[in-house]
Amino acid sequence: MTEENVRTDGGLSAEAQAVVDEIEEKNVDFLRLQFTDILGTVKNVSIPASQAEKAFEEGIYFDGSSIDGFVRIQESDMRLEPDPSTFAILPWRQKENSAAARLICDVFNTSTGEPFEGDPRGVLKRAIARAEEMGYDINAAPEPEFFLFEEDENGRATTVTNDAGGYFDLAPKDLASDVRRDIIYGLESMGFDIEASHHEVAEGQHEINFTYDDALSTADNVATFRSVVRAIAAEHDLHATFMPKPIARINGSGMHTHISLFQDGENAFHDGDDEFDLSETAKQFTAGILEHAPAVTAVCDPTVNSYKRLVPGYEAPVYIAWSDRNRSALIRKPAARTPAASRIEARFPDPSCNPYLAFAALIHAGLDGIERGLECPDPVRENIYEFDEAKREEYGIETLPKDLGAAVDALEEDEVIQDALGDHVYDKFVEAKRAEFKDYLVSVSEWELDRYLETF
Repeated sequence: MTEENVRTDGGLSAEAQAVVDEIEEKNVDFLRLQFTDILGTVKNVSIPASQAEKAFEEGIYFDGSSIDGFVRIQESDMRLEPDPSTFAILPWRQKENSAAARLICDVFNTSTGEPFEGDPRGVLKRAIARAEEMGYDINAAPEPEFFLFEEDENGRATTVTNDAGGYFDLAPKDLASDVRRDIIYGLESMGFDIEASHHEVAEGQHEINFTYDDALSTADNVATFRSVVRAIAAEHDLHATFMPKPIARINGSGMHTHISLFQDGENAFHDGDDEFDLSETAKQFTAGILEHAPAVTAVCDPTVNSYKRLVPGYEAPVYIAWSDRNRSALIRKPAARTPAASRIEARFPDPSCNPYLAFAALIHAGLDGIERGLECPDPVRENIYEFDEAKREEYGIETLPKDLGAAVDALEEDEVIQDALGDHVYDKFVEAKRAEFKDYLVSVSEWELDRYLETF
């Protein structure tokens, strides 16, 4: 039985019972039990709403061998246990007399009854537990960017943007403002607290920001966000993509991630006596991320395409440094209006990442900096993009891996980030990414054909 969902004296917990009651009240007829695979793809099992109580009491069984990176066929039986705090009505599935809803699940190994070590949500929970053992609560707020593209006559995605807008533009240049509005309404109906939305720098590129929350809820929100954006864009006959660099020679999509630690209800990252309003804890956490950045990049920028974004000149960070001013550094200290808002912003993750694994890697890297008392380098206030190699050497600024293969090499040399993922996820992740990079190396692109086919 699911301990969190069942009272010790039998029957459902108050939280699970409240969900069952809401299912009846809102005429929900189907439930999607959602989880993610190691690569961050959202999976779901659909059950009749009449099975909700059984799902809370016993879990729902599924074939784990059919999910990339989970288990072998002889170890296939796995169990989903829904988290009642994640219940939400799906806005694009509501009808007059019925609705569908979503519950995010944890994955359990049926043979041991223990949490499955390959469940990305469980990986993040272990990172949070480590922080709690050190006395910290973790807050996070991502800024996932995405593109909206036209569909062709067969409903397939193109790379034709549906507007010619730029940063913060309004209609008529920003033709997708109505789409963003509908996405925001959908997100708000699912419990999101939206801070802002706007057109991004590139044509067809957009950003919707939601507020700080604890790290687990935020990772859940990222997975939900991507599903909602795609579903509502499709209602407008558009394709939403979180691919980091879908169009050459323009800005790609990032997922800048704001992080802070709280201790006893106070922001452990704030120190009003410091020049940058950052505590020693914050600086050590920052130093940890900087030290482990090459390996963390494999997790936070996990596709071949990610490294088409991570090049100088397109507002994406490449250099391992931090700054309180400019955005050319890997980590930025944003201006904070209140002590509670003091935080750091990791600017290198992109929205193709598995949010559970990405947050776990960032957290473990930062906590390692605190545990070892790492000294944070001085901030770089100049535009690092304008530095030549000699000046970067003078400042001691290293560069992120230039491709996925190099990033995986760095991961294979970093025991802290390996431990963050756990043996199962680490092995399966590296195996998948090695295969992806090998396939990329032997492929021939349109650029190569255009450049060489008739030249040689």
